[in-house]
Amino acid sequence: MSVFEIEPEELVWQNYANCLGVDPDLFFPERGASTREAKEVCRGCVVQDDCLEFALSNGEKFGIWGGKSERERRRVRRQRALARAAAAAQA
Repeated sequence: MSVFEIEPEELVWQNYANCLGVDPDLFFPERGASTREAKEVCRGCVVQDDCLEFALSNGEKFGIWGGKSERERRRVRRQRALARAAAAAQA
């Protein structure tokens, strides 16, 4: 699914994000650069979970989304896949 296929009401959460108005480059640091400042913006954001779920659902491969880096989001995807596999095995 591309961002152009997403209904506008599905993105309403973005209006409440701490990052609204912050330079987007902060959330897409160069390889090896610190993600600390971007994650600090995310900390305490009321839509942090929505942001993370958006990134996971849409396969965002780059940047900080929902306070998580690319590596951290891969870990979440793996954990969820293992949990689904375990649940399916028990069913």
